[in-house]
Amino acid sequence: MRKRFVALVVVMAVYLVTNEAGQTAGASFQLPLQLHTSIPEMSSCLQLIVVTTESWNTASATIRLFERIRAGPISWHQVGKPFAGVTGARGFAWGIGLHGTGEAGAPRKKEGDESSPAGVFRLSSVFGLASSDQVRFLRFPYQQITATTEAIDDPQSEYYNCVVNRAAIAHPDWSRSESMLRVGGPYRCGIMIEHNWQRRPGFGSCIFLHVWYSARRGTAGCTAISSADLEQVLHWLDAQKNPLIVQLPLPEYLRLRRFWQLP
Repeated sequence: MRKRFVALVVVMAVYLVTNEAGQTAGASFQLPLQLHTSIPEMSSCLQLIVVTTESWNTASATIRLFERIRAGPISWHQVGKPFAGVTGARGFAWGIGLHGTGEAGAPRKKEGDESSPAGVFRLSSVFGLASSDQVRFLRFPYQQITATTEAIDDPQSEYYNCVVNRAAIAHPDWSRSESMLRVGGPYRCGIMIEHNWQRRPGFGSCIFLHVWYSARRGTAGCTAISSADLEQVLHWLDAQKNPLIVQLPLPEYLRLRRFWQLP
């Protein structure tokens, strides 16, 4: 009986340190679900990108830009007209962001699941092939990408969910990555979305808002729009206005709208 008990304990221990993809992730994969009833960062947000779909498993999206003149309970007003976008090929799944980690009853974002993260997120920087001199109009941090700029999606790497210059890393420890020259559609530019910023292994990495390849083609997990619409967003975006992005199926957006101070 004791031998059977010890064997069971060993099996349970192995299970707890292995994620669903068979990769060691430790306690990080056991992150509990939690959906915040309020988002303090929203009170200081003056610019908001809203991405909605018809349902959790729909890739076609509608995108709206909103702004307000000062922080607090001030009415939002829409900037321009709504425009089309696409999310991950499998739609949305709860990501890790300012909203928390999500709630039961809906998909949860995992590495390689072809879902875009749902929730509320900061925007960290803009990336592109252009030099800094060519994008002086930007009011946002900018990172020029080169042939050695890589997005690391290997959960075992110290640099998981980071965009790095491979040439500057003495001992690259990843077995999987994506060249940033392949990201961003034909114009090779986009905005970095702060999903899973604490870099918990296996919960999804390197999420961007970038140029689409097709209006009918979902992504591997990013949100994509036309080059003309991305150009509009880049000229509008202002880091001093604490911009955020909200990504939700429309029914969830309407349910959470009042709690999260959404337009």
